[in-house]
Amino acid sequence: MELVLTVLEITAPVFLLALVGYIWVRAGFEYRVQFVTRLAMTLAVPCLIFTALMKTEVEPAALSLVTIAAILAYGAVTVVTWALVAGFGLDRPTYLAPLIFGNTGNLGLPLALFAFGQEGLGYAVVIFAVMAVMAFTFGIWLVSGGGSLLKAVQEPMVSATLLGALFLWQGWKTPVFVTNTLELIGQMAIPLMLITLGVAVARLTPGGIGRALWLSLVKVVICVGCALGAGLWLDLPHVALAVLVLQVATPVAVTSYLLAEKYEADADAVAGLVVISTLLSVVSIPVVLAFFV
Repeated sequence: MELVLTVLEITAPVFLLALVGYIWVRAGFEYRVQFVTRLAMTLAVPCLIFTALMKTEVEPAALSLVTIAAILAYGAVTVVTWALVAGFGLDRPTYLAPLIFGNTGNLGLPLALFAFGQEGLGYAVVIFAVMAVMAFTFGIWLVSGGGSLLKAVQEPMVSATLLGALFLWQGWKTPVFVTNTLELIGQMAIPLMLITLGVAVARLTPGGIGRALWLSLVKVVICVGCALGAGLWLDLPHVALAVLVLQVATPVAVTSYLLAEKYEADADAVAGLVVISTLLSVVSIPVVLAFFV
């Protein structure tokens, strides 16, 4: 019972904030997703990432090991899901990227923070950055046939990660008034992302629910297996391993739907994956956490 209560204390705030966004839209109130997303991804999230890395007590060597583990885990997920999509004759531009990349920002960062504190957040932002670089290059190539490493590096959240890693490595600190300002801005990120997730889910028109259900279940199994395998092979510390599994196993991100719509893939099918995998995560994420908390 104590374990259940502990897991609920971690996961309940995440899903309740998403529920706030869902109810807000269903009640007919205005919510400008494009503006809020831009505010979060270009300002709030970069500030959160930079300050989390600058202030983390995690050794740079451990963060480097987590980076390698994240690359290996996503590489393994890519190979397995590519075989899955090819084996079942699924449309690659529609299904492959959503099955590889999860919602490491909206869900992964707050879950890592609530479950494992600042140490967990430090690991989570590194994994988030690895995913972001891959998603803005390889992921876009899968959906559209083109991608740019330069574009990925220019993303504010990736730049903030690199800058934060430099400050961590050198032991530098910004002046207190600058740090306090950046932290205040960064504190907007998590509630904004979670509420926006609920808003986005409420507005989606899902399609192919049956297929979305079994693909979502398979995605969880593949992602947990690959992340666990990579982490154990590299002998990651307990918290780092837990955060890696948690991040890689997050549900399909809303950005996958936006990319599918932009590049004329089957957006309704991707919307189904987003909705079903997010609902499934209400069960799968607490189960994953129960093994590590």
